[in-house]
Amino acid sequence: MFDEIMQKFEGSPSQQAVIRLLLERGFSVSDEGRVVSGSIEIPNTQIAREIDVDRRVVDSTTDAILADEQLRRIFQNISSIPSLMDLAPVLDLHALTVEVIDADEPGIVATVTTLLADNDISIRQTISEDPEFTDEPRLYVVTDEAMPGDVLNELKNLDFVRKIELK
Repeated sequence: MFDEIMQKFEGSPSQQAVIRLLLERGFSVSDEGRVVSGSIEIPNTQIAREIDVDRRVVDSTTDAILADEQLRRIFQNISSIPSLMDLAPVLDLHALTVEVIDADEPGIVATVTTLLADNDISIRQTISEDPEFTDEPRLYVVTDEAMPGDVLNELKNLDFVRKIELK
């Protein structure tokens, strides 16, 4: 799906940058063509500044989104969720990032969470990036307690794991 969306803007790398930002941040597009998070409007100048494009690129991208029924359905229904990843150190939680070889392989989340549960590690949050919307999707796991070295080794040795990172 991500590739299909990006192809609609293949002639404009700047518009593709806008699309990528909207998807990464979970920003929606209102009926008026404004970028929003929930009911909070985000000025197009702020979006443009973030990705170093002209404000008019954001305007033309949101216009194109509203003119395309498939894009309209996607970008009027996307939403963001709060992540504990960056808050983990502040809240005395522990964060793990799992990079996988093939994100389309079934059972990745189940295998990781089962391994943690079997080791009595309480999970506060899991977020898995959708392989349709990001180039290198990751699984993020926030736990109450630190993971022992043997559990980290078990995780690292799973067939589908490319890399693990603690935060």
